[in-house]
Parts: sequence; structure tokens; C-alpha cells
Amino acid sequence: MQRKYPVLVAIGLALTLSACASQIDAGVAKSAGTPGFWWGLWHGFIFPWSFIGSLFSADIAVYAVPNRGGWYDFGFFLGITVLGGGSFFGSKKRSG
Repeated sequence: MQRKYPVLVAIGLALTLSACASQIDAGVAKSAGTPGFWWGLWHGFIFPWSFIGSLFSADIAVYAVPNRGGWYDFGFFLGITVLGGGSFFGSKKRSG
């Protein structure tokens, strides 16, 4: 139990600091044509390829700014975890 104490403190500190994070107003736009949920879903799905492309070109980004805020973030999260295979590969049973 004594070894778990520093780990719990570190996790608690990380959660406390992440609760303070907020998106700046310049990053959120409500105008027509601003990326929303569906673009976030697509950008999350193509994240691995856009990350590799961003290493070679300054014109390629992995995240659209400005975007519609929470809905874009939710779509991006779903695109990375569900469509990108994040939850699929972890749920496979190994035979053997």
C-alpha cells in the first residue's frame, strides 16, 4: 500500500491540473463552414496519417482550429478511439 501512495498522488495531481484546462475563445467559432462533429470524426479517423504528414509539411495539421468546440472534440475523440481501432484491438481475445 505504501508504494501506491505516490502513484495516487501523481494521478490526483494530473486530474486536478487537467480540470483547469479550457479552450480559448479564439479556437471556437460558430460561423457556417466551421468544422463540427462530422469533421472531428473524420479528423480523428485520419489522425495517424495526418500526424505523419505534419512531420514533413507545415501545411498539414492534426486538429482543426477554429472549430465548433465540444462537438468537434467529441467527434475527434470518437474518430481516434472507435474508428481508429483503439477500442477494437484492445477487446480481441487471444487464443492459445
